[in-house]
This record gives sequence, C-alpha cells and structure tokens, in this order.
Amino acid sequence: MPQRLALSFAIITLFAALIGASDARGQFGGGPGGGGGDPPGPQQKPAFRDYVHERGGVKPVRESGDAIVADVTISGNTSISTDRVFQKIQTRKDRFYEFETVLADIRRLHELFEYATYELQERPDGIAVHFKVRERPTISVVHYHGNRAINDRDLAGRSGVNAGDPLNEFSIESGRRRLLDYYHEEGFNQAVVATVRGAGDDPNAVLFRINEGPKERIKAIRIEGCTIVSEERLKKVINSRGPTAWVLRYLNNKADLSKIDQDVRVLESYYHNLGFLTATVGRRISYDASGKWMTVTFVVNEGVRYRVNDVKIIGNQFIETQSLMDNLSLKQGDMFNGTLMRKDVAEIMYGYGSFGFIYAEVQPQTVMRDEHDLVDLVYNIVEGDRWKIRNININIDGDPHLMKDTTLLNQIDLVEGEYINRRTLELNRRRIERQSLLEVNPAIAEPPDIRVIPLDEADEHY
Repeated sequence: MPQRLALSFAIITLFAALIGASDARGQFGGGPGGGGGDPPGPQQKPAFRDYVHERGGVKPVRESGDAIVADVTISGNTSISTDRVFQKIQTRKDRFYEFETVLADIRRLHELFEYATYELQERPDGIAVHFKVRERPTISVVHYHGNRAINDRDLAGRSGVNAGDPLNEFSIESGRRRLLDYYHEEGFNQAVVATVRGAGDDPNAVLFRINEGPKERIKAIRIEGCTIVSEERLKKVINSRGPTAWVLRYLNNKADLSKIDQDVRVLESYYHNLGFLTATVGRRISYDASGKWMTVTFVVNEGVRYRVNDVKIIGNQFIETQSLMDNLSLKQGDMFNGTLMRKDVAEIMYGYGSFGFIYAEVQPQTVMRDEHDLVDLVYNIVEGDRWKIRNININIDGDPHLMKDTTLLNQIDLVEGEYINRRTLELNRRRIERQSLLEVNPAIAEPPDIRVIPLDEADEHY
C-alpha cells in the first residue's frame, strides 16, 4: 500500500542548563546530635476530615455581591434551543448576582442572536434575570428569474445563497457579484443581476432578477504595431482565442473581458522580458451588427530595446563579488533579457545555498540611465544565516513494515553536521518523490517531502 513521507531537518543547536541542588540538612540541625529535636510524627496531627468536622464543615468562599440570583429565564428563541443558550451564559440560579457577568452574557449572546437584552426583577428571594433575544432571520427560499442559458442548479452553486442561510444584505450582495462574474466568464458581458428581498407574502424570500443579454464570442484577434515578433507568435502567448475553423467557430472562443484585459498585461510582460522595458499595450473591441461577435485588436507600442550598461552586486559579504560575476549569464553590453536575469537570480541563490545560506534572497532591480536605451542591472543580496544539519528525522505514515528508515536514508546525500546544500536538497526531494512505495497523490495523502525546520519549531512537532 502506498506510504506517505515527511523528512525534517532540525538545524539549530539545542543548549541545556543543569542546576545542582546542595544538601541543606546541616543548615537546620537535623540528624543525630542536632539541636533541633525530632519533628512531630504524623500521629500528633489530626486527620484532615477530623479537622474539617470539628469546624463545622468547609464553608464556601463568598463571591463578590450581596444578592442571590433567584431565577434565570430566556425568551425569544425559536430555532436555537434553550439548553444551547444556557451553555453560552454564566449567570446561574442560586449564585451570587454580578452585574458584570450579566453584561458579559449579553456580549456572548450576540454571537448567536441578532439582538439581546436583559431585565432584572428584585424579589424577596433574590434577583430574577430575564434575557430577551431576537434570532437572525433566515432565508426561506431563493428564486432565480430571467435566466435562460444557465439553469437554476448552476446558479445556486455559484451564488452560494441557499435557504436556511442568515438573511443579511452582505451575503446577498456577495452572491449577486458572484453570479455576475460567472455570467461574464461565460461570455455574457452585458448581463445584469439585481436582488429583491421578499416575494409576495414571504418577507424572507430572496429573488435574483437576471437579464442575461447576448452571449458574446470572439470573431477575430488582431495585433497591431508588432515588428520584432510576428503576430502569429504573439497570438500563442495570450489566453484569448478566436474560432479555429468554421465548424469549430463556437468552441473555446467565449469573450471574457477580464481575460482580454489580462492578455494586455501578458503582452506587456512579454515585451519587457525581451528588453523593451517601456513597451505599452492597449486593446480595442468592435462588434458586428448582431452584437454577438467581437473583434479584439491589441495595439502595441514597442519603444526601444534596452542594453545592459552595468551589472552591480550589493549586500554580499560571504562570497566575493567577482566570483558571483563569473557565473552570470547576462553581462555588460548584452541586450536585456528577463529570462536570463531570472536565471542569474536562481544561480546566485543556489550558489549561496551550497554554502548553507538556504534562506538567502536576491532582489534584481533595473535602473534606467539618462541614455534612452541603456539600463543598469543591480542584484541586491540578503544573505541571512548559515545553517547546519543537526539531525535527520524520518516520519513514515502507514504500514512501517513496508519501508525502513534506512531505505530512505540511502536516498539522501545530506550528512548530519555538515552545512545544508540547497541544490542537493532539491535533488533529494525529487528523488524521494519518485519512490514507487510512497503516496504522491495529494487527494489521498500528503505527498512525500523534505522539510527544513529550525530546532525550536522541530521541538513543537517531534
């Protein structure tokens, strides 16, 4: 049967302090020859029950307050039981009355009810406390009116508003917004959803009035202003799609305006990654006569392509600057490339990780120069602490007879007492994930993993 693995590294030294206790018998003169005399034996002290009996029993400690709670009653609750209400409050019959306790009970009752108050009645036997509550109204039924393309069942699942839920404006408005987003995702960009509270003689009914409008589809996608990259290449970068063929003109071409706006940012990021750091992208939408088919046009302003003027590394103390520079792919004089920059960031992080700085951070920055096509590249390094492996703990959930600890230790190249190597850590993590005896489906169990845990956190788990 597949197993589930979790490996943990405790990486901070644990210090322990020992406190010795000195023998203090001589200080009190005990033992043979001492002047203190023998202590009284147990036969000279009365038993505890006799001591209590002689004094008339144990008297309870008097609480603050002078009056006694004669009675506690509750009214106004219908769906919530009285027993559950009493579990919330602390005012009890035959206890001393405290006004602060009653106020605290009111605050606790507001967690269950929409409104709660109290009344006090002085009686010869004490004070009677009566709590008055009003329950929150609940939704009796939910209606959807005007929907034709999407059935009630799908709308109910999307809105999250159901019969029996608390009736409040916030939850109803949240459901309306979710329905509107759902219609926009399905291509109904002109859809309108309104809410009505109460229907007929039922004030607790909720009605969603829906005007779906036409379902819009993308007829064509055009990209203007692109010179360095072809239009067909850019169409593969974005997520929006037009009709692939005449027979498939209704497949995967729903007009989602939020996705189109996201494609604008995707195209800008694509150009920035190529070195066009000032490139901007806009979009234009036009409809045909029916209002159901749209043509989406992305307008690109490429600008100039930037070249790396200088590369600087700051914040490094453990590793020399020249040693880091020698491993960079993006150098002075090269055209700026975001892919190479991210590769260099990962190379610096793994370089520090091989010396035990597994939490080192590298933040790249681009600084525009006065020249219109030059940029300085700055890598800001936060080294952090250097970590060693104190011990390796192996936890196996499942049948322990199917896998031994030594089986997993043979798959790990890390050694206790040495500095943690980040690259080796990643290789070992991928290695144990490929074990056929380990469960890797997250829907069944937690997948196998290697976790680095500081010692103070490890003490809480192991």
